Amino acid sequence: MIRIKHLWKRYGKVDVLKGLNLEAHAGEILVILGRSGVGKSVLLRHIIGIEAPDIGSIEVNGVQITNLRKHQIYSAVQNMGMLFQGSALFDSMNIEENTAFYLQQHGDLKTGKKFPPAVIKQKVQEALQVVGLEGTEKKMPADLSGGMRKRAGLARLIVYRPSILLYDEPTTGLDPITAQQINELIVNTQKDLKGTSIVVTHDIHSALFIGDRLALHEDGQIKHIAEPETFLKIDDPIIHYLRALYKRKGST
Repeated sequence: MIRIKHLWKRYGKVDVLKGLNLEAHAGEILVILGRSGVGKSVLLRHIIGIEAPDIGSIEVNGVQITNLRKHQIYSAVQNMGMLFQGSALFDSMNIEENTAFYLQQHGDLKTGKKFPPAVIKQKVQEALQVVGLEGTEKKMPADLSGGMRKRAGLARLIVYRPSILLYDEPTTGLDPITAQQINELIVNTQKDLKGTSIVVTHDIHSALFIGDRLALHEDGQIKHIAEPETFLKIDDPIIHYLRALYKRKGST
């Protein structure tokens, strides 16, 4: 469970988050829709503890992370992972090293012990197989297409099996076929990990495919939130546009 109350964040003279309230339920995929630049990615960075709000609170599984020191925040969010918009792979590491990075740095989250190299190698191979990247272990990120880099970022995320997964524009810049493959991986990952996922996107097709609930982020707040069928019926100009866009593309 993630509970966000009255969250405010200002950069310079611009208020990006304006008293935002949101709850993500355990076991669901919550999709946050909105135009570029409204603060969707900023919200994710606050949830994972990379940034701190000016006002407000974020509760993760009963722990108020906004009241914690940096080392305490790490402990509170160690079962959380994020797929960044640009995948955020380390350019100097091959795909195997990128995927293994978290396991090598942090070991077993349950026991706190380091994994033997053979166990790490096996877990990495399994994660790469899940995302369809077996055989790419020795390739560098620059050798992969945009879609493959997204999948490599997802492998690095799922290899340590977090219970909360955050996705920042996972299908942006991808062709429709590759985007759908990423959508299916998100859904399959959710079923496998039985966790809680929050997905930020402006792609209504992806949102309707993966989302248990949809939320509209507008003017620094969550303006509407509902299950997909109900969401599309809400009387709001942006939702009208999204509904028309979905119907138009669906008919082509």
